[in-house]
Amino acid sequence: MENFGNRVKFFSICWVKNGERGKLEPHWTSVIPPVLAVVLAILSRRTVLSLAVACLVGVLLMGQGILALPVLVYHSLVNKNFMYIGAIELCIGVLVAFLQRSGAVALFSTRARRWAKDRKRVNVLAWMLGLVIFFSDYFSPLFVGPVMRPLTDKFRVSREKLAYICDSTSAPMVSIVPFSSWAVYAGGLAIGLAGIGHRNEAMQLFLRSIPYNFYGFLSVILVLCIALKIVPDFGPMRRAEKRARETGKVIRDGAVPMMSKDLTELKVTSSPRTHIFFHFVLPVLIIIFFNLTTFFLTGSARLLESFLLACLVLGLLMRLYKLDTWKGLSRCIYAGIKGVMPAVMILAMAFCINSVSRDMQTAEFIVNLSREWLQPALLPMLVFFISGFVSFATGTSFGTYAIMIPIALPLAYQFSGGTISPFVLSSFAAVIGGGVFGDHCSPLSDTTVLSSLGGACDHIDHVKTQLPYAILTAALVSGFYLIVGFLGA
Repeated sequence: MENFGNRVKFFSICWVKNGERGKLEPHWTSVIPPVLAVVLAILSRRTVLSLAVACLVGVLLMGQGILALPVLVYHSLVNKNFMYIGAIELCIGVLVAFLQRSGAVALFSTRARRWAKDRKRVNVLAWMLGLVIFFSDYFSPLFVGPVMRPLTDKFRVSREKLAYICDSTSAPMVSIVPFSSWAVYAGGLAIGLAGIGHRNEAMQLFLRSIPYNFYGFLSVILVLCIALKIVPDFGPMRRAEKRARETGKVIRDGAVPMMSKDLTELKVTSSPRTHIFFHFVLPVLIIIFFNLTTFFLTGSARLLESFLLACLVLGLLMRLYKLDTWKGLSRCIYAGIKGVMPAVMILAMAFCINSVSRDMQTAEFIVNLSREWLQPALLPMLVFFISGFVSFATGTSFGTYAIMIPIALPLAYQFSGGTISPFVLSSFAAVIGGGVFGDHCSPLSDTTVLSSLGGACDHIDHVKTQLPYAILTAALVSGFYLIVGFLGA
């Protein structure tokens, strides 16, 4: 115990600046908690426990002691971003429960079977639905997954494949759409940099950079190629698909799906009065219309409010059509909330480890490490990979953009002689794509958690099966950025 205490004391010295405790500096120990969380989660398949252990190690490395862990949890969760995303998850759980209980999902599946008559068409349909929900990386996987799950289960498509389709048509798609919160946020970070003076110029920068967001485009295209079997499944996904196809087991034995059976096996109403428009299409249209309208009017989509409105309208329509009683609707609400609690738990712990990474300045350490050997021709490619690693370690794309855009954009602008050249645009796009790449690889990412939830898949199984596809896409993207870098430097 004395030796352990000495080690903790040694590491805590790394976090003392000018003799004053509490002023933290980036250090090699900064990467230990997030990397430990990922390794433990993959090895043990117990994500919540792995994140908790990593958080404990983090507070010990900072010399704060074990009693700092509850304080960390409190400050991480009393956070408007966590409460906002958590509230959205709960609302989506209720909406999914209503859609399933009303028979709308079953009715959609019945109608869709007229066209989706084999595994290939089912996968393509899931891909198409993901593209339709182009405005939100939160709503997309949580809509596509529950809606497509009855069809994918029927045609023996693994839940891992469904989660992959959900994940790779959500954030990648949103990152290449000019009218989204991502565009507003990333463009806003560019104001005051590289000659960008106001919001209109920043939005033009994002718009012109879209063709250079190679990771976003290739991720979406790869999903379609795999769905059409132009590119065969490989790695862990191939084994998952073989298991589902040959045995009918859409999840492996011992897997812990992110969405509980309270929601996935919710009993469907026996009433024949279910209406495909009022009980399925209308709630989706409400969400799409409300988000697009608020985005164009205020510059920010009101996702939570749109879900609350959709739940309220659908619940009232279910009662009006006598699909359920008030008591039954209450049970649906409880089932929906209970069904998404595994995802909420992982999301809560992910916010805690993100707080540790922020306090230990993990991202700053990674960036500082790379500055010494950064060369002009390699800038777009290196920015892509550094952004990917920062996003992987911290589990957040937006946090990555806040760190990397103020660094990458002025450098590219300087190397281009003070002009907004393709070199500048590709470096900006590399940050956007790199953040999505890190999200795809990290079990700490909120969009990865939501995709596991939407697909009712074991979270770590989703991460392991998606990882080879993300790495393949990143390898192709790095080649494109090398070409752009040597042409533009």
